[in-house]
Amino acid sequence: MKILLTGCAGYLGSVAGHTLLDAGHDVRGLDSLMYGSAPVIPLLAREGFELARADVRDRTQIREALEGVDAVVHLAAIVGDPACATDPDTARNVNLEASLCLLDELERAGVGRFVFASTCSNYGRMPDTSTLADEDQELAPVSLYAETKVAVERALAGRSRPCWTVLRFATLYGLSPRMRFDLTVNQFVLEALSGRRLVVFGEQFWRPYVHVRDAARAITAVLESPAEAVQSAVLNVGDTGENYRKLDLVEIIKRHLGEFEVEYVHRTEDPRDYRVSFDRIKSRLRFAVTRRVPDGVAEVARAVRAGVFDSQPVATLQNAGA
Repeated sequence: MKILLTGCAGYLGSVAGHTLLDAGHDVRGLDSLMYGSAPVIPLLAREGFELARADVRDRTQIREALEGVDAVVHLAAIVGDPACATDPDTARNVNLEASLCLLDELERAGVGRFVFASTCSNYGRMPDTSTLADEDQELAPVSLYAETKVAVERALAGRSRPCWTVLRFATLYGLSPRMRFDLTVNQFVLEALSGRRLVVFGEQFWRPYVHVRDAARAITAVLESPAEAVQSAVLNVGDTGENYRKLDLVEIIKRHLGEFEVEYVHRTEDPRDYRVSFDRIKSRLRFAVTRRVPDGVAEVARAVRAGVFDSQPVATLQNAGA
């Protein structure tokens, strides 16, 4: 297939581009390069990749990018709670309005497949984390980021074309050409190796986690599945065994890196607390993760120790994740 990949220079997009190319697809990457061009340079060196430097909010540029495309993977977004809170208007314009415009344009262009990147943050704060949230769980977004994702999901639910699939990703971690240290696992490893005290907020609350490469593999798995298996489907992306409290993450990191100073800031309330089931994607697509949190801890630690992130600031986002 020829695939339009929006957000191709992002944390997930710069990995997904290679995964799609490795699977034999042609990829047209679309990105405004607001965070720089370095993540797409390795993609540009590969046969089958072309770059459309464009803003996802520009309808004319979107129409041009959709020419000759069989499928769209829509990753472009202002990602995460803190980033959306910093500029709510831009977040709504990019995450919601531009996504709705893209839906109209790809239907007009006759695109056959559409994969939308959503988030397990849509589950918000579960009243009882002894049970697992599946895709039929009532959504309870508690942030602007999740609200925009839920709004696009609801807009998709009213459409029969194209063949669309929603992927609700667990919180990502692991190495990427566009590295992020506002994601919990990555941040914890960086701070554990920095010699400073790691301050952990709400250590008792649950999140699921998935490696960025496995997230990219899930995108490819959807596109290569028969349409009837993924038509109008919502799929959580991750592994049921990869639900952790932040306290659990700290203990995993200590087992790999040794002791470091930790301060727990206890909270009786937290906006998000959810444990998630990933049985549907496993049964429907036979999808299984290839990496787990300890693997991600080890690879990020190797990169930090190698000194390749000297210019990266340590995030102070109260372990926000995404």
